[in-house]
Amino acid sequence: MLKFLQNTMFENTKSSNENFEKHYHDTYTIGLTYKGFLKSYNLNQNFESYEYSCRVNNPNEIHSGVSHHWSHVNFYPRVELLSKVYEQIFFEKRVPIFEKHIIDDKVLFMKLNNFFHLICENQEIMPIETALIDALSYLILNYTSYVKLDCDMTHDKKIIYQTLDFISDYIDKNITLDMLAKNSSMSKYHFLRAFKKEVGMTPHLFIINEKINRANQLIQKGMPISEASLNVGFSDQSHFTRNFKKYFGYTPKKSNFILYN
Repeated sequence: MLKFLQNTMFENTKSSNENFEKHYHDTYTIGLTYKGFLKSYNLNQNFESYEYSCRVNNPNEIHSGVSHHWSHVNFYPRVELLSKVYEQIFFEKRVPIFEKHIIDDKVLFMKLNNFFHLICENQEIMPIETALIDALSYLILNYTSYVKLDCDMTHDKKIIYQTLDFISDYIDKNITLDMLAKNSSMSKYHFLRAFKKEVGMTPHLFIINEKINRANQLIQKGMPISEASLNVGFSDQSHFTRNFKKYFGYTPKKSNFILYN
């Protein structure tokens, strides 16, 4: 088993015609479009992803989209993985950031496609690891816009990151705006402004998104959907399912994802 792929999510979707509301992932999203197209909103711009194009989202980057007969694959590598590959290339540990969301590069497409096929075919560890390093190093060398340290944060960002930790600790509770403002030592007004500026969505939408991500992780590990939804604080399974479909375009089930473990 590849250590840095442990619990990494892989997604394979055929002919999607769904709308995806604003959401984020705490990992990178790296994917390929095979057929159809996705009209996406990312970094305050509109993009269109057609056949044989690559897509990249940075961690915690707010994005949304509308799909039309969209067949695609995604995987969600953690920050540690991209940072480790960057370190192996440049001998310093940094987090690569990619500003180019849609990448039309046949070489990158083929390298990523080769990696996805090896994963789906359950090939041996060495060819998978070789293909992974080959694809990610090409991506980093050709499309890194800038790098940062995990600890690079302004004062407001530090306060918001403290809030994100608070939300993570109490995700199964009924978190109120009073609780969040008190935890940040801000008025509700200033807290809402700072949170939306740094995160890109309201605290309410962020909490819903975090609950969905957390529940999805539990489902992929084998927990029943009803139990997972209650575990993260949804009132019932139908409430969770409605919100999940708004963000991801389909209802939650294990067949949507492959969990590499």
